[in-house]
Amino acid sequence: MDENLRDIVLGVAAAGVSASLGWLARTALWRRRLRRKQAFFGLPGNSECLLVVNREADGDGVHRNDVFALLELSALIRDCDAHARIVRHDQAQQGFGERTEFCLGGPYSNQRTQAHLRTLLPGVRVDFEAEPRRVVFHIGPDEYRQEPKTSEYVLLARLTAGEGERPVFLICGQSSITNQAATRYLVRHHEKLARTYKREPFVLLLKVVNSEAYGPDVVELSADITRNATTPAPIPAPTEPVAAQSPTT
Repeated sequence: MDENLRDIVLGVAAAGVSASLGWLARTALWRRRLRRKQAFFGLPGNSECLLVVNREADGDGVHRNDVFALLELSALIRDCDAHARIVRHDQAQQGFGERTEFCLGGPYSNQRTQAHLRTLLPGVRVDFEAEPRRVVFHIGPDEYRQEPKTSEYVLLARLTAGEGERPVFLICGQSSITNQAATRYLVRHHEKLARTYKREPFVLLLKVVNSEAYGPDVVELSADITRNATTPAPIPAPTEPVAAQSPTT
């Protein structure tokens, strides 16, 4: 009887030690993943970041797809034990680098995006065509035209500049659904992006396929356009006027 009791006690003790070691290992793994996530996003515990909000096209409100994107970003920030301060695009009059910034929307709905493109991504030009109504990205020598609800593009960039080391995450899409798609891509793939780029800047071109049927869920990585986007586009040389010739008689 004493031997059986001893075996039971030893078994319980071994189970308790195994459970404790497993809990410690899971906690250590969770903390390491959290530190990596915080380092990639520049969001140490109890820090503050900016969520720069755009406006709806032809209006003053925020499009519902952009609201969904902001909610996903807010959850990500909360997971990093950080806090977000929401700022309208036309009121974000401050530099960058001191705190992490998430800037949402294209240059026609977000003045802050317009400034970032001009300052940090001189190789990117965004044009709007009224007929048919669509947005066109010019990136280096390449052109990417929006085919509404069929084939649309969005820029996802992690940029570093200024006096501090905190990054700017720029999400610049050809439509609100592409903004949400890029946000979801960032949330789902941040570990892979962190392994690939560490803390270095990057600019990715994502393609959103058939958003009418699939919403923001079907996203393809079209290209890494970091070099072309961060290199100023060459200024076309002026054409020389043709010298006037005197008529022959």
